[in-house]
Amino acid sequence: MLLPAAIVIFIFAYVPMSGLIMGFQDFKPYDGMFGSKYVGLKHFKFMFDYPDSKQVIWNTLIISGLKIVFGLLVPFVFAILLNEIRKLLFKRVVQTLVYLPHFISWVILGAILTDMLGSKGIVNQTMESLGLPSIFWLGDGDWFRFTVVVSDIWQNFGFNTIVFLAALAGVNPSLYEAAEVDGATRWKQTLHITVPAMIPIAVVVGTLSLGNILNGGFDQIFNLYNSLVYDKGDIIDTFVYRTAILNGQYSFGTAVGLFKSIIGLGMIVFSYRMAYKYAGYRIF
Repeated sequence: MLLPAAIVIFIFAYVPMSGLIMGFQDFKPYDGMFGSKYVGLKHFKFMFDYPDSKQVIWNTLIISGLKIVFGLLVPFVFAILLNEIRKLLFKRVVQTLVYLPHFISWVILGAILTDMLGSKGIVNQTMESLGLPSIFWLGDGDWFRFTVVVSDIWQNFGFNTIVFLAALAGVNPSLYEAAEVDGATRWKQTLHITVPAMIPIAVVVGTLSLGNILNGGFDQIFNLYNSLVYDKGDIIDTFVYRTAILNGQYSFGTAVGLFKSIIGLGMIVFSYRMAYKYAGYRIF
């Protein structure tokens, strides 16, 4: 049963890794990988010498870091609130509604947000009707970061909420009954039973997400950003796409991709060790 999946992964994930050699060449499509000139670490050095590289890496770390922190905190709190609802039908309806945005692509969401947050969009019109100044959401770097983080959380927190609710489903109900008999309020029960039951899975989700610290979300940024916010919103993936791929600099793009993969691998190993140390989570 695993053989078809293993074959697909081998073809689409491992065979293309042979193309990493382009990161050490001045790759020319007409010369191919075996005919292009070998230049060693030239493109890696250029990556760090490029004037905008440091700012792009910093932007990526900030945006990814905020997404990881609030992408963990929001579903954690929401799962606790949802767990306190006693009406099962209402609970399922809410859970379904917050989960639905996870299935909407950023091509569609980007168009919706661009229309809603524009200078004449419904958000700014509502703010102006209330006497508040309009905000250049997608044209100001700081507000752009805020918009990116909030919209990403809105799209994905429903999925992570399900993970936390699954952890709560394994809590023995007798613990709550015993706590209630001892006079514990709902707040005390949440603080001393619900939260400790969620901490291990929160540690696992948080540490494993560190492997994506250099993935700021290409689909989202690409569909929302513009030249006005390059200084605060340009991440590694969009930077490579705009400066390398569109200009045919495949070697530079490959070098940046390999750099990201190495950092990601290191963070995954580190986070896996932390998850095992603090949450007892292990695959093998």
